[in-house]
Amino acid sequence: MNQNLTPLFTGLKQHADKNPIQFHIPGHKKGKGMDQEFAHFMGDPALSIDLINIEPLDDLHHPQGIIDEAQTLAAEAFGADYTFFSVQGTSGAIMTMVMSVCQPGDKIIVPRNVHKSVTTAIIFSGATPIFIHPELDEQLGISHGITPEAVQKACDAHPDAKALLVINPTYFGISADLTQIVQIAHSFDIPVLVDEAHGVHIHFHERLPASAMQAGADLAATSVHKLGGALTQSSVLNLREGLVSRERVQAVLSMLTTTSTSYLLLASLDTARRQLAVKGKELLEEAIRLADYARNEINKLTPLHCPGEELLGSDATFDFDPTKLIISVKSLGLSGYDVEVWLRENHHIEVELSDLYNILCIITPGDQEQEIRRLIAALEELVTSHPQSFEYKHVPVQVPEIPLLALTPRDAFYAATEIVQFAESVGRISAEFIMVYPPGIPIFIPGEIITDDNLHYIRENVKAGLPVQGPEDDTLETLRVIKEHKAIY
Repeated sequence: MNQNLTPLFTGLKQHADKNPIQFHIPGHKKGKGMDQEFAHFMGDPALSIDLINIEPLDDLHHPQGIIDEAQTLAAEAFGADYTFFSVQGTSGAIMTMVMSVCQPGDKIIVPRNVHKSVTTAIIFSGATPIFIHPELDEQLGISHGITPEAVQKACDAHPDAKALLVINPTYFGISADLTQIVQIAHSFDIPVLVDEAHGVHIHFHERLPASAMQAGADLAATSVHKLGGALTQSSVLNLREGLVSRERVQAVLSMLTTTSTSYLLLASLDTARRQLAVKGKELLEEAIRLADYARNEINKLTPLHCPGEELLGSDATFDFDPTKLIISVKSLGLSGYDVEVWLRENHHIEVELSDLYNILCIITPGDQEQEIRRLIAALEELVTSHPQSFEYKHVPVQVPEIPLLALTPRDAFYAATEIVQFAESVGRISAEFIMVYPPGIPIFIPGEIITDDNLHYIRENVKAGLPVQGPEDDTLETLRVIKEHKAIY
């Protein structure tokens, strides 16, 4: 196929060029009916293609024209049998994956550190999660992926599972041996769903980890907006035929998708696909070069550390994405949160994320060497202006055993709840998510039985200064639990 074509974007422009009189929504009518300051800021060209699914422009819920053509081109570019455009972000695509294969009572094998959209989909579908702990990196204080060995054990114990969900690559760019994981799951006829939110680009350069489609996965929810050049909220859902029904995926995606689909977002997916397919390798080559340069320079700034290939070697760290700069700041005596604020206030630099030990910076085809040099100069100033004056106290990164699931997350979500004192919650069923950063893995989720070990772990981490996220009561004096009904005698 000719990957230089953009049937959707081109069709929108051709329609706008005809300058039709619009007696349909959106009511701003090419910008004339909206606040003029905003209209001027957005520009006439963009507003002229902010349209709806009238017949010449196809319909995302039942694509047969230019949207279908654009999705077919995307499928070839990503190595998929079918590609579905998502204007509900990757969260919508992830929920579609889970709900396409799981019904109430079905088991799904998932990492403990899944995105909240996975948990939401489990609640919607009524599925029962079978959790696998990801591997922890005690030096960086982050979690990596799940190992093939852990997947084998989970599949042996639950051969009736309806799906295995894998995060690949992780937020920090780390990839497990996805090909081996897929082979293990497929030996049980279990489809593999991949949260590929942070890996749209990896398919287009050989130095990057294998993509979900290259590894033989069945479904992959992929953020094109994060690292692929599309507008925010634009994603794709790639499908390999065999274990998953295309028709089922289309039906579920349609259920979760607005009927007022944004053609601006759809057009950005069409053109981002073109750029990745035609120029992706060239653009990524330069992004990788800049990232390598940045990593080398940052590692000269003792005591900062920006790890590279030394990350690899365990079963959960099979490959990594060099465009993700994990910058460990713990030896400087500062937290990643402190450094994020310092960079913002002193150099107008915004990082992707920060945690107790690190900041994360991402390098994409949108970066140039001058911006990399500014980052390096800012970090050099950070080091010289914050001389280490004390030994950094290392907080061990660990997690307690996964609690027993007494209710499915769906049943827990709909159950009546009540508030009890923190110390009195042992043995009760949690109605809340609670996690500690690092490593950002839930201590318990709705439906799990609270144990004394859980509470002790939370107390110890609070004493160590680690942030606890999730509970309604941020003082941790109380917890929300499933309401118990006393027997009548």
